[in-house]
Amino acid sequence: MTVSLPEEDARLAMAAFLIDQLDFIFFFYGLAFLLLGATCWAIARRRRNERSWAMLAAFGLIHGAGEWLDLSALILGDSPVFSSIRLSVMTASFVFLAEFGRIQMSDRRWTPGRWIYPLILGLVVLIAYAAGLTEAGIAARYALGLVGALASSLALLGRARSLSGPGRSYARSAAIAFALYGIAAGFIVPAAPFWPASIVNDAAFAGLTGVPIQLIRGLLACWIALAVWAIWGEQLASEVSSGSFSAYLREQFLWTAGLMSLILMLGWALTERLGEIYRHNVETEASGDIDLVASRVSKELDTADALTETLAGSPSTKDALAQGGDAALARAKAVLDLHVGAGRAEGGYLLDAEGGAVAASGALAQRRAADLLGSVRERSGSPERRAGFVFDAATRATVYHTSRDVTDAENRVVGAAALIVSVEAFAKDLEGLNRPYYFVDPHGVVVLSNLPDADHRTLWPLDTAAVSELAGRFDGVDVRPIARAEIRDAAWMQIDGAREYVRRRFIAGTDWSLIILKPTRQIFATRFVGIVITLLVTIVALMYLLGKERWMHEDAQRKAQSKLQDLARDLNIKATTDPLTGLYNRLRLNDILPHEMARSDRVGSPLSVVMYDIDQFKGVNDRFGHAVGDKVLATLSGTVSASLRATDNLVRWGGEEFLLILPDTDPESARHVAEKLRAAVAAQPFDEVGQVTSSFGVAGYAAGEPMADLIARADKALYRAKANGRNQVAVAPPPLSRRTAQA
Repeated sequence: MTVSLPEEDARLAMAAFLIDQLDFIFFFYGLAFLLLGATCWAIARRRRNERSWAMLAAFGLIHGAGEWLDLSALILGDSPVFSSIRLSVMTASFVFLAEFGRIQMSDRRWTPGRWIYPLILGLVVLIAYAAGLTEAGIAARYALGLVGALASSLALLGRARSLSGPGRSYARSAAIAFALYGIAAGFIVPAAPFWPASIVNDAAFAGLTGVPIQLIRGLLACWIALAVWAIWGEQLASEVSSGSFSAYLREQFLWTAGLMSLILMLGWALTERLGEIYRHNVETEASGDIDLVASRVSKELDTADALTETLAGSPSTKDALAQGGDAALARAKAVLDLHVGAGRAEGGYLLDAEGGAVAASGALAQRRAADLLGSVRERSGSPERRAGFVFDAATRATVYHTSRDVTDAENRVVGAAALIVSVEAFAKDLEGLNRPYYFVDPHGVVVLSNLPDADHRTLWPLDTAAVSELAGRFDGVDVRPIARAEIRDAAWMQIDGAREYVRRRFIAGTDWSLIILKPTRQIFATRFVGIVITLLVTIVALMYLLGKERWMHEDAQRKAQSKLQDLARDLNIKATTDPLTGLYNRLRLNDILPHEMARSDRVGSPLSVVMYDIDQFKGVNDRFGHAVGDKVLATLSGTVSASLRATDNLVRWGGEEFLLILPDTDPESARHVAEKLRAAVAAQPFDEVGQVTSSFGVAGYAAGEPMADLIARADKALYRAKANGRNQVAVAPPPLSRRTAQA
């Protein structure tokens, strides 16, 4: 399948654009895993018996920090020590990821123990020592990243089977995301000279899709973080059993995903805008730089051209080449020496019409002119002016030659004057340039640069024919290209693995060119301002969302607790209340009376109880029915309750019997209360029954007296009132021990 050039150009343009976004990609990639770590940490704190979530939390937090270390390396630059730190952080994070999967699947027979980790880590260290940090990182990705992510995927699939509803779908979604992340982070690795890294690697993926693999990893990290957060939300909802809270969590999940996407997109737009501003400044500065540098170089060459023209027009030069003679040649040689010195030339020649040197000057005076200039017929340019650059194989130096025809009085060409200038002189003009530059021949071979190891190396890739031609001209040229493609003027290109802004200017009308680079690392520093702003907005948004979630969770818990308390209170009321009369029952009496007795003992206040029942109530039931009897009981309970103080308590003892507790009341006062109640009962009319009466027994509490004895004395007084004719009040004598004490 062939790809059209427009499609190829579009893919390359997209790849170049996304490469420029690596800083923001590393930012949200790390942010997603930090959120994953925080979520898993919350799960681990609530489910302390599940250690695996703590492992996944450690993976998220450490790996997220590692991605931000990669961001730091992109902005501030890398070093072997910093690369070692980043490798260690990445490897440690993958260990925790693998441990999460191992714990989740520890019941499988084939699951290894923790002894496997020292072996793998030892292998990674050995590879780092023997082959390098890149190869060690690849080994860690294969052995820990890929295996750990796939194990985590299987673990989450297993957990999905124990969940129900949306939680199961979220767990399956997280499992799929982890499997894809395992491929993206553990199988697609940096390029290395061994299989499969030599075929399946970051560069191959970017070349095939036009998308850096870091973007795919970052998107998968967001997917994983959101899916695990959703699982956590479902667990919170199940704990409080609140329909409104569950609905809120689902709504919040959508809001969070949408809000985070919006914040990241706006943050990216801000970051890109800041980068564009700096890029514009870079391009403007680079344009000024190339104009300035090119003008300096051109000035040197123009000086050489002007001196050559002056030399060719000198009468001494014309006489020497037209007429000859020792005296004329001596005068011409003196003029040649003067011009070579004035132009800081490496050499100067006066050539006859056949191209032979009749006079030479400078450091190259002993060299044959043909070696540096070629024959008259080979020299390129107009008959009046010929100039160009040539590589001197003898000195392994590049020189600039310029020559002019010398004519006699009849305007016939009698020879030529030439000057040779070394390009090494250009370096002095470029000493103040604080950015990389290359001076290259038409094939892109670097002949002058301020970068180490760049001399005599090809700047861009060459075909086989060009390489063969270079081998014949240059001795020991390094054909490993520094850039990925031929340099274009005013373009953003990958140069020696870094993104640079390039300006190219052809010199002196030749195919030789001067190239300068504008380092763009400061662009990332400018864009970092946008990243920081995005981070701050994200933190504020998450704090609000998490705070609201916490408030909603606590509110749901409060409502559930209040509901339980209301239910318990209702059950307690039902358990201690007589359903017919609405009075306390004997169960409640067991709480009230001991409390009042203890208070009486503590403060010495009097306490009395009154036992009463309805006279001949059985006859009411037998004659009028139980429904009428129940109505009588309910009505009389209301009548008696209405005549009591707020501190008094009326309890249905059982059947038609009732017990009245009167705090701060002595027996005599209690008798008056009983008389009042007896009269109220007797005065209460009933349509069916007519009039009913009640008998009352009063007993005063003696300090230390058991509750059963107190009630028994009141009950005996009640039966004495009945025996005496009913519808009356009887007071029980104090207990024997108290009467003895009084005597």
